[in-house]
Parts: sequence; C-alpha cells; structure tokens
Amino acid sequence: MESAGQYDYIIVGAGTAGCVLANRLSRDKHANVLLIEAGGKDDYVWIHIPVGYLHCIDNPRTDWRFRTEADAGLGGRSLLYPRGKVLGGSSSINGMIYMRGQAGDYDQWAELCGDASWRWDQVLPLFKLSEDHHGGAGAEHGAGGEWRVEKQRLSWKILDAFRDAAAETGIARIDDFNRGDNAGCAYFEVNQKRGIRWNTAKAFLKPASARPNLTIMTGCHVEKLLIERGGQGAVCRGVVFSGGGTTYRAEAVRETLLTAGAVGSPQILQLSGVGPAALLHEHGIAPLAELDGVGANLQDHLQLRMVFKVSGAKTLNTMAGNWYGKMKIGLEYALRQSGPMSMAPSQLGAFARSDPGQATPNLQYHVQPLSLEKFGEPLHAFPAFTASVCNLRPSSRGHVRIASADSYAAPKISPMYLSTAEDRRVAAAALALTRRIVAAPALQRYAPEEFKPGPAYQSEEELSQAAAAIGTTIFHPVGTCRMGRAGDPGAVVDSQLRVLGVAGLRVVDASVMPTITSGNTNSPTIMIAEKAAQMVHSSWK
Repeated sequence: MESAGQYDYIIVGAGTAGCVLANRLSRDKHANVLLIEAGGKDDYVWIHIPVGYLHCIDNPRTDWRFRTEADAGLGGRSLLYPRGKVLGGSSSINGMIYMRGQAGDYDQWAELCGDASWRWDQVLPLFKLSEDHHGGAGAEHGAGGEWRVEKQRLSWKILDAFRDAAAETGIARIDDFNRGDNAGCAYFEVNQKRGIRWNTAKAFLKPASARPNLTIMTGCHVEKLLIERGGQGAVCRGVVFSGGGTTYRAEAVRETLLTAGAVGSPQILQLSGVGPAALLHEHGIAPLAELDGVGANLQDHLQLRMVFKVSGAKTLNTMAGNWYGKMKIGLEYALRQSGPMSMAPSQLGAFARSDPGQATPNLQYHVQPLSLEKFGEPLHAFPAFTASVCNLRPSSRGHVRIASADSYAAPKISPMYLSTAEDRRVAAAALALTRRIVAAPALQRYAPEEFKPGPAYQSEEELSQAAAAIGTTIFHPVGTCRMGRAGDPGAVVDSQLRVLGVAGLRVVDASVMPTITSGNTNSPTIMIAEKAAQMVHSSWK
C-alpha cells in the first residue's frame, strides 16, 4: 500500500455535497484538501445537454447502475436505481429541478435532532448564499452565488391546459415553489445556464480547482475508512482507496468527510466497521462502532406515472416521431439552446393534498408532454402526456446493506415501497386526484383518454394495486445515516453531522436527512453542505 500523503481534510465523493465542500474548505489557504471521486471528469457531452440525462442514466460512464432488490410492494419488481458516478455526482445526471421543500420539513428536522439551527428560518440564508436566481436577490432568493436558477426555455399548450385544469380542481396557479409553502401549480425552475445543465462540478468545483491547496483525484475507488479503536474510542484517520491498479492510504489530520450519498455513504461505513454488529459479523468485518441506524431509514419518493392519450395537441411523442422532427429539434437547440433538447425531464409541477386533513401538500406532480412504457424505451407513437405523482412524506422505510466485504460489490438496496397501509391509501388517493384534474373542463378540448394504468382500476384497493404496478423511483433516496438527538438508537450522526462514536468523521449528504424533504432533494443537499462547511470552519478556526 502506497502513501497518498497527509491532508487536513479528505472528502470522499465529488458529488453534489462533495463539490460544495471542496470549494468552501479550500478557501482556507492554510488547509490542504483532498477530494476523491470514483467516477471520471464531467466531460461527456450528454451531461451538459439537458435532455442528455437519457444517455447518462444506466451508462457506466456516469452512473453506478445500482438496482433495487425485488420489492414486494411493487409486485416483486426490481428497479434501476441511478446514482451519479462522475464529477458532480447525481447533479450531473438528475432532472435539474430547483426545489427546496417546505418550511415544515426543516422545522421537523430541528425538532428531531434537538438543534434549532436546522429550522427553516435558519437554513433559508444558506440556500440564498449559493443561489444565483434569475429574478435577482430578495427576501426569498439570492443572487451572485454559484448555483444558477433559471426559468425553462419552452412551454407547451398541453401543459398550460393541465395547469388550468389543476386550478379548476382547487390547485392554484403560482409562480414560485421555493418560498417555504409550495402549494399550487407552476412551471419548474431549473439549474441551467442559458439552456445548458448547471451541475455542482461547474458551479463549485471548477472555480476552486486551480487552488494549490485542493487536490482532486478521479477514477479512485474508496475501499474503506481508516478507523482505529483505542482507549478513547474510535477515530477516523483517513481512507484507503485504489486507482490505476495501486492501493493508497491517505491520512486526514483534521477530518474525513463522507459525501458518497444515501447509497454510498452507508456502504462505506459498513465496510469500515461502522454499522449494525450482526450485519458486520455476517461479512467478517470487526465492528469498530456499533450503530444500528447505518443503512436504515431509507426513504424515497415513489412516482406513479399516469399516461393519457390526447387529440389535437402537440406533444414530444409526435414531434420526435420522425427524422424531420428530430432534425428540427436538434437545429433549434444548436441555434438557440431552446426547445425539447433544453427540457428538464419534467416541466410542469404541482403540489396538492391527498385529502383535506393534510396540513400542507403531501403530493407532488411532475407533468411531461410525452409518454413511454418505461425509462429507456422509445416514446409512444401516439400523442400523449404523463402526469406523474408522488407521496412527499412516505411512511415506508427501507434499507441499504452491504452484500459482501468486497467494496466493489454493489450493496443490497431495499426501498420497501408501499409497505404501509398509509402509503397505499395515499397512492390510491393520488391516482384518483389525477383523474379529477384530467376530467376538468380545461383539458377536455384535447379529449384525454387514460392509457396507463387504465380505467379498469376504480376502488381504493384496485388503485393501490395499480400503484404497485406502475410505481417507480423518482431518484430521491435519503435518510440512511440520519441525524438525531443524543440517545436516539437510530441516529448515525449528531446535528453537527459528526458520526456518533467515531472522532474525526462526518457524513455530509442526503443520507443525513432524518425525513425526506417535500420535493426534489438536490438543492437541499447543497444547503446541507453549506451548513457543514460552516460547522467545520467553526470547529477548526
């Protein structure tokens, strides 16, 4: 094993959080920072063209290509579970939607971990700190930061009609989802810059990459953390990683920051002897810190994709149905960086309640002027739109567990979708609400006809069965190294994101969320990294 040297901070994973931390920690000229990434550089052209996510997901160049275990809640189906494996991580392959969630999400975190600094009014300045909002600075938004937020560069009449139909159903038209109360319907704002994807590698890492105190290593696979156990407990001294056929040891003088995401972070902890003792013993790993919560508490948003055939409406199905249409689409993007190739995967959003008893919206819609059988397959030959709806606050909990002591072996991912009666009830209500929206007068000129799951499903039980048949991930795994109060048996980190029982180690990514946010999870992860950077600076200044 060769030495890769000593650093003040070692960051494991150059994804969303890792790029932010690398930027912020390397601002201290007296601190040497090492950033380790298993994937390569973000120089693949399809990363930067917004519609290129179709070429990045399930591509070994950019994606870990995980799959879930067969899920009983989905009728035994196994799902593709994309996670970014490239500089920028999942921000390089995701849907580019800028979403913070609801104020209540963060107030709940503060209560669960006993730290008021996680409240909405305390984290809002952190969102604004890195934001560069198209509307400029104000009470709710920031300008001049690294994280660009723009309006989309296209609109669709079929989506405008859906928005009008939602208003007729009681879901008001609004213009901003990010003020702490996202109830209503609007076009999503996106992390793009003039029609080009804006990932965290461009936003945060590129400006910092020339700093002499920041070392970036790509194509390097972290095998485990260097954790020693002594009289004062366990201490993390650095990492062991491999690259180019050589195994290296890098030492951290101050801290190691694990930013490998909701799948990678618990996997690396477990491989390093931090996790449930029984699981570690099963794979011949000596427990150095017994934490039952490592890998538990997995939460994700399950999207239910309803497809409706339409008549007399322009949709991407028909636009891209021939070579002439595809040529026009390509030319529009080449000349103006607009049109369908600038599309985020979802254009129109809505937040609604599954029933009047919900204090805040618990459903999110992603509406698209296109349809297909499943991700990766061709668009349907008929004009159609997709109204995808998910339960924002699922009560089902899954887990991530190592499959072996081999760090190259993919972990076992079990989301446990629809494993509670409450989640099945909300799923049925969500499908029923979608039908009410589509039946509203504003959409009738397009004669919508339900194609998937189909009108045969009517009762609550039948609708929950339909949800199991059509449900799929919307790529928002969180919670597998969650924050908690002292004495909380399921907590993995404290409110400062320090791993319980292991000195010199923090986890900084979506895995620390105790509960999932009410919306897309990428920008909340940036906020977590901003907060962590301030915590680290405060600890060492």
